[in-house]
Amino acid sequence: MSITVTWWGHATATVQTGDTRVVTDPVLDDHLLHLRRYAVTPSHEALAADVVVISHLHHDHCHVPSLARFGPEVPILVPRGGERLLARIAGDRVVPVAPGDVVERAGVRIEVLPATHDGRRHPWSRDTPPPPPLGFRVEGATGSWWFPGDTELREDMRDVGSVDLALVPIGGWGPTLEDGHMHPEHAAEAVERVGARWAVPVHWGTFWPAGLRLIAKANHHRLFTTPGERFAEVMESSPTEAVVVAPGTTVSR
Repeated sequence: MSITVTWWGHATATVQTGDTRVVTDPVLDDHLLHLRRYAVTPSHEALAADVVVISHLHHDHCHVPSLARFGPEVPILVPRGGERLLARIAGDRVVPVAPGDVVERAGVRIEVLPATHDGRRHPWSRDTPPPPPLGFRVEGATGSWWFPGDTELREDMRDVGSVDLALVPIGGWGPTLEDGHMHPEHAAEAVERVGARWAVPVHWGTFWPAGLRLIAKANHHRLFTTPGERFAEVMESSPTEAVVVAPGTTVSR
């Protein structure tokens, strides 16, 4: 049993089980609105995918220009209600899903999970009901993995079922960490509730508002530079192996 992960930065990763590659929340550009990438630029290999999953519609997770670069045969799972956003670039490849759905594509079984986050594209969006924020539990030929998307710590994480890999968010992209996210300590608790053989922390150390590194140095250190090492420290007493990597790194277990 083996899983290979390449973390491209932020919430973007390629997870391979057997011959199937699933890409999470692809953002492949170096600039995103007011944010700048302070990490290695994803290579063209990030476009090698059999399935793409989108956890929610915020620009740093559902980046339309990046999604437009994937091949015409790649299905894209998107929160139900968000399919209109991708209709022009993806057409019938868009698979709208909601918590409780189970989808089988490209040899993997994808269970759609609830998350605690703002699922709207913008704060002023008027979609009723708003598209739900999502997490995913994926079963492949050579292992299982969990990607909760952006979320707070949830009691029902205990019901997800143990996995081989937890791809868990531990930070954000700005001088504050708002509701709907987990800091490293909560992320470690989430991994414990689910149960995983190993965990790779994501959603940290990638994007930051341009110019704020010098203005908000303490916050930059706490929320951008050190979340990975803090997560590893909390996980030292856990049976789960914490594998902290830099963007662009590939690891297998």
